[in-house]
Amino acid sequence: MGLALLPVVSPPVADAARLKDVVDIEGVRDNPLTGFGLVVGLSGTGDSSAVFTNKSLQVMLERLGISMQDATRMANVASVMVTSSMPPFARQGTKLDVTLSSVGDAKSLQGGTLIMTPLKGADGRVYAVAQGGVVLGGSFAAGANQTQTKNHPTVARIAGGAIIEREIPFALNKENTLQLSLRNPDFTTANRVVSGINELLGNTQASALDSGTVVVTIPPAYHGKLVSLISRMENIQVDPDQPAKVVVNERTGTIVMGENVRVSTVALAHGNLSIKVSENPAVSQPPAFSQGQTAVVENTQIQQQEGDHRVIQLNQGVSLGDLVRNLNKIGVTPRDLITILQSIKAAGALQADLEVL
Repeated sequence: MGLALLPVVSPPVADAARLKDVVDIEGVRDNPLTGFGLVVGLSGTGDSSAVFTNKSLQVMLERLGISMQDATRMANVASVMVTSSMPPFARQGTKLDVTLSSVGDAKSLQGGTLIMTPLKGADGRVYAVAQGGVVLGGSFAAGANQTQTKNHPTVARIAGGAIIEREIPFALNKENTLQLSLRNPDFTTANRVVSGINELLGNTQASALDSGTVVVTIPPAYHGKLVSLISRMENIQVDPDQPAKVVVNERTGTIVMGENVRVSTVALAHGNLSIKVSENPAVSQPPAFSQGQTAVVENTQIQQQEGDHRVIQLNQGVSLGDLVRNLNKIGVTPRDLITILQSIKAAGALQADLEVL
């Protein structure tokens, strides 16, 4: 009786991701489509002063054999920009979702219908045609003295509202090489991708051109069978590496720090100073039968409170967890933490990139 040899499967790497989530294949991408169209059937919420709406409506009616001499305002019509995305390998007859955005002064697109609109690519050629009833995620209502708006009524969608009329030619099976583009370029990640692919194929078919590009030579056994090869490759487990970085958004007070952030030896002092100024106007009433007048007297109160000053020493190579733990001990807020991180970076003790949004 023969013994079946089972393939040796490497244990999954902690924090590993699939290759399909780390790289993109050159040539396999979405293509944006854009068009200009008219939405009709609105209940008086269309464009009121957009000249191009009347001109576009006039041109459309003339194509239908209807002459429109005057440019009377049409409150039931709105001009919109129609956008969509054509996925890779999309075939003729495939339906696409489209998004409509008002370009005039329309109040709402609710209840409207998009008239047949050609959608063009970056090369100016028509690849799809859109038409259909719009669907909103909001609403608009107006009365004589008050209006009420929910969400964004001047943006709408049509599910499956566009049909592809022209395909983008791309013969994947005729390629002799595959070029993989890393979504987050990094030399270590690129090297790990190369190692994972070569381990799968059992040879040196993959090589890294730079930190963001890996080239794979198609093995002879997979010529004309790239779908099978890509299917095997995209499930390779890769542990992506990333540089130490601290991202700060001063407008919202949001701070995101990577696990590789380190802090050199530094002493940190932080004191909370709170000053409150309040105005309490008081009325000064003169005694009876006196010649005085009633007056308003300003009564200003100032309260100052300062927290305990604490000095914390961070030793060499403090990790992210230690940094946050020590800063929490002195009760810093996210706003204070932003200032502290900027000061540590200015002192040269923050071993990470500090990016302020």
